[in-house]
Amino acid sequence: MKFGQWLGLLGVVASLVLLWSLRQSLIYLFAALVLAMALCTLVGSIRSRLGCSRPLALLLSLGTVLLVLAVAATVVIPPFVDQFSQLLSKLPAAAETLLDLLRNGLSQVSQMIYGSGDGDLSWLRDGLVGSDAGGAPGLSPRLSSSLSSGALRLLGLAGGVGTGLLQILFVVAVALMVAVQPTAYLEVGVLLVPSFYRRRFRQVLVQCGDALSAWMVGVLISSLCVGILAAIGLSLLGVKLVAANALLAGLLNIIPNIGPTLSTVFPMSVALLDAPWKAAAVLALYVAVQNLESYLITPSVMHHQLKLLPGFTLTAQLLFTVVFGPLGLLLALPLAVCLQVMVRELLIHDILDPWKRLRLTG
Repeated sequence: MKFGQWLGLLGVVASLVLLWSLRQSLIYLFAALVLAMALCTLVGSIRSRLGCSRPLALLLSLGTVLLVLAVAATVVIPPFVDQFSQLLSKLPAAAETLLDLLRNGLSQVSQMIYGSGDGDLSWLRDGLVGSDAGGAPGLSPRLSSSLSSGALRLLGLAGGVGTGLLQILFVVAVALMVAVQPTAYLEVGVLLVPSFYRRRFRQVLVQCGDALSAWMVGVLISSLCVGILAAIGLSLLGVKLVAANALLAGLLNIIPNIGPTLSTVFPMSVALLDAPWKAAAVLALYVAVQNLESYLITPSVMHHQLKLLPGFTLTAQLLFTVVFGPLGLLLALPLAVCLQVMVRELLIHDILDPWKRLRLTG
């Protein structure tokens, strides 16, 4: 290789190293762009319905968002925080109840296999359930310490939300700036590519924005449906703390695969304290709700959205969580949506397809 080629390779490596070191700032910037796209989607919806100018639609959108936040801060968040703290306090008792059921089940299986004695299953029973000072069965010390440390980590995570106030202000400020002048910032992104490709790249960025808008509208509708269905089902089953569990089901529905699984832990824990059958009924309810969301609600509200393969979605969640941390998990799906658009348009349509046609004609 010549000196110029080595210099170009060195520049590429240095750019990749710089991007890796700035990955946390880049994920915050992408979060701001997603928030700005959500606001622009709301502005476009208001303009199409009212036929007003963009500045007026932007003011109406900001007023609507502020009104929703005010209602949530005064009506929704206080009872949710209270019920969520009760949920966390019930987790150790629910774990103890579950282990007690496992211990009884193992004892019955042992009696069926080995007779009246515990037989060879005693080591498994003792490993799951220990004894307290009085000899009564209870949580094993290792499991108790694990639950305590897990609760402390949750509290630490809640405290870390306060320390991330500066990042939240940054995301909101950048989102508002982009929402005020989206076309100007779009042109800044277009200028980053060579002049002969700017028209095509502008089209690809617009397609990414349309895909993000479709994703956000679909996720909002499906999350609302999941929360409402969960609230109705939990109320019919007589499970306590319905509001917190339904709100968690709707919020965690944003995170595919992992979120719906996590949302079942809390209502099943509360139901298990009442009766084991109720916990099984809650599990069946959430499975039914997720199937309705996957096969009925999502296809009907996201028929214009890109079709993401489940394996691709799960891989994106793992990859972006490793690279960007917890925020990468939350933004894995919008990142995957934009990545799929760019791969389809830039790599496949603009590079691979012309090369294939060239090979066929040659």
